[in-house]
Amino acid sequence: MGISDLIASFLQESLAEAEDGVLEVQRSDLAQRFNCVPSQINYVMSTRFSPERGYIVESRRGGNGYIRITRVQVDRQTLMMHVINSLGTQVDLASARAILSNLVHAGALEEPLARALLAAVGDKALAAVPREVRDQTRADIMKQVLILQV
Repeated sequence: MGISDLIASFLQESLAEAEDGVLEVQRSDLAQRFNCVPSQINYVMSTRFSPERGYIVESRRGGNGYIRITRVQVDRQTLMMHVINSLGTQVDLASARAILSNLVHAGALEEPLARALLAAVGDKALAAVPREVRDQTRADIMKQVLILQV
């Protein structure tokens, strides 16, 4: 398990234990705890705790800088509409996978449908679509299927 995985696991466990669903940590304390540079903490925040994965991250830099992570808890319809609106005009395969995983984890989408949708927007299914428009096609397909689920 890599350092990013260790940091993410620690933060997720800490967040699960937080009574109000909000975790506030010092960036420098985390970097010291895991013997890494603060930019490694930033990397974990941007890749593992994004809005697409169901988190809001607030950050203040500097000597007393902190990171506040909030797990977004909303009803199914609100979550689905947020995801549909946040898809934008393009979505890469890794983001599609993360979005669908988050929806399943939140109970907003059944796992078999998520697997089928992931297969439908995968690079093999979209092989006939030119690479330069593949992410746009992927976003369009995801939006249409998710709209039907609202």
